[in-house]
Parts: sequence; C-alpha cells; structure tokens
Amino acid sequence: MTTEARPAARTTADTTTPRPTASAVLGNAVRGGLIGAAETIPGVSGGTVALVTGIYGRLIASAKHLTDVPRAVATRADWRSAARRVDWWLLAPVAAGMLLAVFALAGVMESFVSDQPVASRALFLGMIAASVTIPFLEITPGALRSTRAKGRALLLFTLTAAAVFALTSLPRSEFTDPPLPLVFVAAAVAVCALVLPGVSGSFFLLVVGLYAPTMAAVDSRNLPYLAVFALGALIGLVTFVRVLEWLLERHHTAAMVAAAGLLLGSLRALWPWQTDTGGLLGVGDDGPLALGLFLLGAAVVGVVALVQRRAYAADARASLPTSD
Repeated sequence: MTTEARPAARTTADTTTPRPTASAVLGNAVRGGLIGAAETIPGVSGGTVALVTGIYGRLIASAKHLTDVPRAVATRADWRSAARRVDWWLLAPVAAGMLLAVFALAGVMESFVSDQPVASRALFLGMIAASVTIPFLEITPGALRSTRAKGRALLLFTLTAAAVFALTSLPRSEFTDPPLPLVFVAAAVAVCALVLPGVSGSFFLLVVGLYAPTMAAVDSRNLPYLAVFALGALIGLVTFVRVLEWLLERHHTAAMVAAAGLLLGSLRALWPWQTDTGGLLGVGDDGPLALGLFLLGAAVVGVVALVQRRAYAADARASLPTSD
C-alpha cells in the first residue's frame, strides 16, 4: 500500500479559546448528547455524528492536546501550556452531553440486546453490513488507481476479513461478570473508534461479548466496573489515538481497507440465530421480522453515510479560498 499524506484536521489555536456564548455551549452539549446516543448503538459511529455536526476536527485536535497534558506532567514540561491548547469550552459540554445520553439510554439498550437477541442482532447486522462500504468512501480518489495498489488492497481486505471471521467463529459466551482486566483492554480499544468516522466502539464491545455487561454497569451505576472502563478508555486515548492518527495520516488507504475487512469479517458474530456458544443455526420462524430489522438497520446507516458525505463536501467547499 502506498504511503500517502492526508490533510491535517483543523486544530484549535495554541492560546486559550475565547469564551463562547451560552447558546454555543448548550449547542455543544446537544452535539455531545447525539454522539453519546450514537455510541450506545452498535453500527452507528459517534465519530460520524461528530463529523456531521461540524465538530469532528476540533474534537480530535482537543483530544490530541489533552493527551499532551499527562505527557508533560511525566516529563516535567510545561503542562499548563498544553492544557491551554485544549478547547475546554467544546470538550467539557460535549463530554457532559455524551455522559447524560449514555446513562439515559444504557438500560434500554441492555434490555434490548439481552431480551431480544434475534431482533437486536438482525438490526445490528444490517447496520454493520451497510457500514462495510463506508471506509471505502473515505479513500482518497486515485489512491487505488494502479493495478498493484488494487491488488494489495484486495489482499489486505481479504486477510483482515478472514482473520476476524475466524476469531468470531471461536466458541464464546456473553459475559455476565466479565473480568476487569478484559474490561480495561476492551475499553482501551473501543475508545479508538471515536477517531474513525464509520467505526462503532459499541460494536466492538458487542463482538467481544461485553456490550450488555457494560450497558448494565452504566444503568446500575456499577462504580468498580465503570472506573476500570474509564481508566482503560483514558489509557487508550493517550496511547492508541496517536498511533491511529499516524496511520490515518501516513497510511490512510491501508487503514480504511483494513477497517472495511474488519467490518465484513465481524458479520459472522451478528448472525441472528446462534447457540449459547456462538454456533450458527438456521433461520427461525421470526425470519420475516429479522429481515425487516436488517433492512431498517441498513437504511439507517445509509442515511447517516449520505449526510456524512454531504458534510464532507460542505467542509471542503468552506475550506476553499475565496476570490476577491
């Protein structure tokens, strides 16, 4: 795969951000609520919602500056300077809105997944199936123009899909009391989905069997579980986000092709009819309902993807220099 540079996200200024109006702060909280709601639904990306609402670039820039603070503290550098680069007037209300939405919806989503396994898997299967195409839409035009580049992309896509399919085919069960070290690692990986529009962090939790326990922990205010999850997410943000940022900037096409392969291979885990250990079963009597939910899930993601493309186009037009 050829190495390619991507345009850097627009960042915040290196000085303290001016205080916005109350309506702007409220608007950011509402945007955070939409992102949080999206993060509770496997197949819907919080990063996509951030992009559509026009704050994706600023959020990523603030997240990068935020990760500079603990590094500065560890190296005894000027952490105050790093903290001033964070757009707190954006980050704080967005985080508050996200938390409120997650706590409000966690119980509903946990009940849906636990009590309606066929219906929930069918809905999420449609969402993920439609999401497979989204990473390909993010590839820079012309990046796969040569036959060699197309061959490498196809090989990477196939290998990633096959590896994930094999992993999700292993016998498994939904955790009722997951070990906290697993929760820590899963949170560190899931938080990275915020960097990638089109990739869902809650979907990763669903595949590894931690979605329902995590939603239940949020709904029941299980503080030990939530503390470990938050710590894992923080470590993931500080470490993995910079790795992902480097991949997106230097190997964007490879990252998008691998993401598409990951989504395709993981469809195995979402087949609606399964045994308790993940073995596949034939279509049940509720097949028509499952088909309808599958189509509904695919339609939802299709609409979100369309809005995302229009947001990209509008952002690109806004960044063009205007003639005098």
